[in-house]
Amino acid sequence: MTVRVGLIGAGVMGAEHARLLTDSITGATLGGVYDVDARRAAAVGTRVLADPFALIDDAGIDAVLIASSDPTHEQFVLAGLAAGKPLLCEKPLAPDVAGCLRIVDAEVSTGRRLVSVGFMRRYDPAYVELKRTLDAGEIGGAVLMHCVHRNASAPSTFTSSMLLTSSATHEIDISRWLFGDEIAAVTVHRPRPSSRAGELQDPQLLVFELAGGVLVDVEVFVNAQYGYDVRCELVGEKGSAGASGPVTPDWRDRFAEAYRRELQDWVDGVRQGQARGASAWDGYVATAVAQAGVTALEAGRRTPVRLATKPELYN
Repeated sequence: MTVRVGLIGAGVMGAEHARLLTDSITGATLGGVYDVDARRAAAVGTRVLADPFALIDDAGIDAVLIASSDPTHEQFVLAGLAAGKPLLCEKPLAPDVAGCLRIVDAEVSTGRRLVSVGFMRRYDPAYVELKRTLDAGEIGGAVLMHCVHRNASAPSTFTSSMLLTSSATHEIDISRWLFGDEIAAVTVHRPRPSSRAGELQDPQLLVFELAGGVLVDVEVFVNAQYGYDVRCELVGEKGSAGASGPVTPDWRDRFAEAYRRELQDWVDGVRQGQARGASAWDGYVATAVAQAGVTALEAGRRTPVRLATKPELYN
């Protein structure tokens, strides 16, 4: 079976997915593209559709990859669920908790997992090796993790809350994935803003308290100037281990292999009738933790994370 993938969104992220589907992914083909800019869609695919919902419902599309703007994710995921098609949605699953829960409820009503969320660090070789090291007990029980997330510069549209809701969601997800535990509370510290930050509170220092007692600190600095720099160190009872990579101009070079592995695994799962990678529930939790972080940033105090009851579908 060759999976005919419909792509919604042909911007920077969507164009990268289109390139991978064309050049690097086995068992799949780019079956159609929609973008609000038809010329941009035509630049990445030969079959351009004028309506995203028509693309989702098209009989020539087996699965849908959503890489459009964040506010559009919910409507396209819900339409994909109604059509019974496997979906890979770039993060966030939805910009707010209510939207994420509507998706979770809709997926639960189908009785099967169809949604995967694009938390690609789960596929990065360095993070995969870090999880293997931790699970094998090579550094003993985890006690702390230190994370760095730096960008050379942020778009002019970036806000202080987006350091949490756009950038740090990857650290939120990777913390839950590495430790197999939930984040119970968030504290946000506000260092002196960088002279390049403008109106942003940049950098920020986040502290996640996991239910099992591990503490994770995350430095988010989106105007670091020198490049894209993502790494972490996990401290155990008898040693430490890290995940790192080269400093690059942006995320595409740093996580190129992670994106390729993620997309290949998703395609393989579609061919076998299995949802792979982060689930809709994981997408919901990441948004819920990020929103708790925004509250912590604005209120200046430790903020508990309150989650809905996890449906059996995701256990």
